[in-house]
Amino acid sequence: MTLLRPDKLAWQDDPGLPKGAQIAILLGDPTKAGDVVVLRAKFPANYQVPPHTHPHAEAVTLISGSIDFGVGEKVEKTGDLIKPGAFFAQPANHAHYGWTGDQEAIIEVHFVGPGGITYINPADDPRKK
Repeated sequence: MTLLRPDKLAWQDDPGLPKGAQIAILLGDPTKAGDVVVLRAKFPANYQVPPHTHPHAEAVTLISGSIDFGVGEKVEKTGDLIKPGAFFAQPANHAHYGWTGDQEAIIEVHFVGPGGITYINPADDPRKK
């Protein structure tokens, strides 16, 4: 059995995301093939993740704050930000992006490893800066 309380999560910077984002691994090892992974990602207010893909399908639930997601290789912000409890599912290798509003947002992401992120525009990749 695993029990993790929100105030006890071990948040860490994620070099694969633009500066300011943090992740906490709740279950699994994102580097291992076949591992079921559950993680939370925390994004600051007025933050954007540029268009990218993952080698895995993912299921995302907004835990707190407000955020929105778009699909495609170009950012086009439309509509209202979604609220806590909203769910977003994305197939593997499908371009998408996200942004927060005027408050911090926390999402919970489920996928089967190995994890990874590839930015549509290589210049957006924080690991190459």
